[in-house]
Amino acid sequence: MSLIWVCGVDEAGRGPLVGAVVAGAVVLDPDNPIEGLKDSKKLTAVRREYLYEQIMEKAKAWGVGEASPAEIDSINILQATMLAMRRAIEDLTIRLGTWPDKALIDGNRCPELPIAAEAIVKGDAKEPAISAASIVAKVTRDRQMQILHERHPEYGFAQHMGYPTEAHFAALKQYGACDQHRRSFSPVRRVLENQNH
Repeated sequence: MSLIWVCGVDEAGRGPLVGAVVAGAVVLDPDNPIEGLKDSKKLTAVRREYLYEQIMEKAKAWGVGEASPAEIDSINILQATMLAMRRAIEDLTIRLGTWPDKALIDGNRCPELPIAAEAIVKGDAKEPAISAASIVAKVTRDRQMQILHERHPEYGFAQHMGYPTEAHFAALKQYGACDQHRRSFSPVRRVLENQNH
């Protein structure tokens, strides 16, 4: 009987007004457990970084996928999230050397996949593999936001990670949108419409 590989999948960045939506996929190694896995939102940034390194080291396989702001704008955030999740599983498959047997997806729907998949609401709190995927997705996206912050410090991305905060709205009003802003999101669209009048 061959081992059954189950991968957890989660995303980070559905809510922000800027940047990619990023998904992580992780197959944990039962012989190499990682202590302290839980939903990335319940961890401090330092703890997430630590667990991210543990996952890179100890997981059987991991993968990252993303959908760009342009893709989000053209197919909508839900479809873009599904696309990012599928890409994360495809990336993991390269490292695992085979498709996993099953994917556990955080949330209430699954991307189209050639393998069995199960959607688990609040899965990042119930399934360690999904918790691990949420950490991979969140750390990857936060790092992208840091890089974007260096390119566009005026928006304060390092503080709010692109989420719709007062500071972010103020910067949008003052500076307009940068190339990574999601044009289809109504706060960004409204700012652009006002600029054009």
